[in-house]
Amino acid sequence: MDYVIEMLNITKDFPGIRANDNVTLQVKKGEIHALLGENGAGKSTLMSILFGLYQPDSGVIKIKGQEVKITDPNVANEYKIGMVHQHFKLVHNFSVTENIILGLEPKKTFGRVDITYAAKKVQDLSNKYSLKVNPYDLIHDISVGMQQRVEILKMLYRDAEILIFDEPTAVLTPQEIDELMEIMRNFVNEGKSIIIITHKLKEIKKVADRCTVLRKGKYIDTVDVKNTSEEELARLMVGRDVIFKVDKAPFKPGKMVLEINNLKRTDKVNLSKSLDVEHLELREGEILGLAGIEGNGQTEFIQVLTGLKELESGEILFLGQDISNLSIREKSALGIAHIPEDRHKHGLILDFTLEDNIALQEYYKSPFSNNGILDRGYMKQYAKDIIKRFDVRSGKGELTLTRSMSGGNQQKAIVGREVARNPKLLIAVQPTRGLDVGAIEFIHSELIKARDEGRAVLLVSLELDELLNLSDQIAVMYEGKIVGSLSSEDADENKIGLLMSGGNNVGK
Repeated sequence: MDYVIEMLNITKDFPGIRANDNVTLQVKKGEIHALLGENGAGKSTLMSILFGLYQPDSGVIKIKGQEVKITDPNVANEYKIGMVHQHFKLVHNFSVTENIILGLEPKKTFGRVDITYAAKKVQDLSNKYSLKVNPYDLIHDISVGMQQRVEILKMLYRDAEILIFDEPTAVLTPQEIDELMEIMRNFVNEGKSIIIITHKLKEIKKVADRCTVLRKGKYIDTVDVKNTSEEELARLMVGRDVIFKVDKAPFKPGKMVLEINNLKRTDKVNLSKSLDVEHLELREGEILGLAGIEGNGQTEFIQVLTGLKELESGEILFLGQDISNLSIREKSALGIAHIPEDRHKHGLILDFTLEDNIALQEYYKSPFSNNGILDRGYMKQYAKDIIKRFDVRSGKGELTLTRSMSGGNQQKAIVGREVARNPKLLIAVQPTRGLDVGAIEFIHSELIKARDEGRAVLLVSLELDELLNLSDQIAVMYEGKIVGSLSSEDADENKIGLLMSGGNNVGK
């Protein structure tokens, strides 16, 4: 068998954790090979070794049958290996072209960078692969989906033939995911080979030829995707049967927790981010799902609700009290918890330990501190309890620097911190983004448990399956307005999809 990539018996240790334990991965030329595993299973570490970011402690790498040593990413580029990382490596105030040519700048006389030549090459590559990227756009002005395409162009600009995608769909809309799958198929038709790190089973079934499964750093199996069910893939990944359907008790709403009236906010720079929410209400023992295509005001709505942005007019009533102009901390102290959309910007301080991050909402009051002095003993035990309950995996437990953890385990730490506070209102925005099926199953059960204990849950998600599975009511946002509201019994993907695209006001 001719393999384009062979990683044989790879082992890699970090302080306190064996990330890869005698792992073997073999990729054929011209295939899409999925690397599947739970959060922290060692997938990204294995690919970082292939890309030269880490060196293996033992094991062999072969490219087209020849043993090689990949000491850094420049060597990987020489072997025509490229990688799109889960968290993009882009300079935000640079243009698309400037990012793509970094470290490989074409020069004119006197050492000047030939941006015009580079931009033309970028445009030609963009046209060839239907990426629709403007070479002169600034990174901070384009969508996350477009930023990912810039990362793809960085690989193509360097003539990569082996393309590694690390969790490529974690931050994409459903439409962008479909477009990315099409781009991948085009690459394979060109003779390129793709390794895709993921834990989304639907996507593996849709695009991959074969799949290698890792569990807790160990190799489990390599299977043909078309002959393997989603249920079997999930079982290989987590080592047990996974329940995809959520069981929940009948809907029994209690008293009003959240009531929003005539909430308005005008965004003068980008009118599509303006808000005009006439009315929305949420009761005890209810999960209200908020659906919408990304960029239709959901982010701004939650930021106004939580205090990250000021509202222009209207009222936000929490248990009958007007909280419209309260600070973030004041809202939090009343019993509002928030799992934010952007875990790095609003959820964590990456250079703090896990212990400190878990205490972030409560550190200033008893029992976390006494007279302004932190009770480190209590904080440590509290963090350990949440780490155990929410299966947050890290090398040094509560003393782990949060920056060094996988994205999925960072997410579990935030969910654990917010749910464990037993809030009266839990605002959960993309709570399972970047999580594997086992972790998703657990987070879903925690949200249902919060609802069954009489808490109010506002669930914002781009995953329609998640909204339909968990919600008692689903409201749909389009261009900053609530354009329809459906009970979970009446809702289906077609009705919600129609509302999401600005169609008829179904159910309003």
